[in-house]
Amino acid sequence: MLTWGAVVILSACTSNKITSDEAEQSSAKEGVEQYKDNDKSSEEQVGGLANHEAISPDRLIDTLMNGSKEAIYDQFTPEMKQAVSLADFKTAIESYMNPEQSWKQVVYAELNGLKEYGWMDETGTQGIRAYFTENHQISGLTIIPMKPHPDTDSKLTKTEFQFPMKGDMFVFWGGNNVLLNYHYEHETQRYALDIVRTQDGASYKGDPKVNASYYAFGDPLYAAADGTVVDIKNNIEDNVPGVLNPQEPAGNYVVIDHGQGEYSFTAHIKKGSVAVKKGDRVKQGDLIGDLGNSGNSSEAHLHFQVSDGPDLFTSRSINIRWADQSQDLTKGNTVQGLPQ
Repeated sequence: MLTWGAVVILSACTSNKITSDEAEQSSAKEGVEQYKDNDKSSEEQVGGLANHEAISPDRLIDTLMNGSKEAIYDQFTPEMKQAVSLADFKTAIESYMNPEQSWKQVVYAELNGLKEYGWMDETGTQGIRAYFTENHQISGLTIIPMKPHPDTDSKLTKTEFQFPMKGDMFVFWGGNNVLLNYHYEHETQRYALDIVRTQDGASYKGDPKVNASYYAFGDPLYAAADGTVVDIKNNIEDNVPGVLNPQEPAGNYVVIDHGQGEYSFTAHIKKGSVAVKKGDRVKQGDLIGDLGNSGNSSEAHLHFQVSDGPDLFTSRSINIRWADQSQDLTKGNTVQGLPQ
């Protein structure tokens, strides 16, 4: 994998048992913080674009394969230019890109002033992800090897689950490939979802360093299906947004045994809000806690998955059978949760 990126906005929920190199790669893939600095001149903000016409997202792939690498590099944010030199960028692109390749766009998502695009090659074995700021700068660029898992993609849970929150929610990570869902490359979290609440294309309003600024923070969470609570954690502090807690990847959580070897994990719950205890029987729709920003999380969001065992880091993730089959819980989509 080849990654250049700026600042993480939505953290990985990955296990602290993967290698440090894998963790660094996962963090780079998760997204980039909104890049705005009103004290910079407009020329600084566009990173030298006075000398080049801005490369639009629909021209990026063709330019990477056949065009000016200098023009792309000029469009990098200052953080990107610190991460990689022009010479190294050109060498890497020349080694990875094949002018004969055919690509199709499979991802478009917009959040907090950033536009994310993803493309897959015709073989389905290589992808490219790029982030563009409002000022046409490129604040993240990743070339990703892709490995499909059709055997597990096609196997759905026996249990039908309902969405564990109310109202409209935005799917930040979700889907059956690594462009749509960075969890996908890890068997333990392959079909996990990361969900935020948005308004007007943003996940927060006000001070981004305050949890209460995030629309999702404190939202009630509900049991996604009937079952028995087998594990909880309720004492992990909520993070200051942007500060991660990799020692407690899931933060506060509730694990529910739904029978038939299927366990749901609701993670990143607000400290002290867990409303159930081990051994409790819950019905679908029962309150289990409030959404928070605990664990390996840089802003308030829900991590939800179903696995074949009660341990998040050793059990295998299972693709979820949703009761409402009309909704597409893949990256970039807004989905309707439970009625308000």
